[in-house]
Amino acid sequence: MVQCMLLAFWALCVLGLRYPLQMLPVLLWEVAWKSIWLIVVALPIWVSDQMDNSTLEMVYECLLVLVFPFVIPWRFVFVNYVKKRGDRWV
Repeated sequence: MVQCMLLAFWALCVLGLRYPLQMLPVLLWEVAWKSIWLIVVALPIWVSDQMDNSTLEMVYECLLVLVFPFVIPWRFVFVNYVKKRGDRWV
């Protein structure tokens, strides 16, 4: 299941090469869940020296998230997702 989810994210990231600003929320979500998993799950296992091969493999796959904060247009994110007023629900 995890491999399928990561493959789906990869496909969306490839689509993001064509439409980078429209796919930005997917990229932000990927950065969020991978960062949370690395901090909440992988870090305690690593600190307790109980890292197994499958968890280590997942860590390597998730460490690519370290590149994303350098390529995300943070000014655009702030202006369009933080500062901009949301749409009315009804």
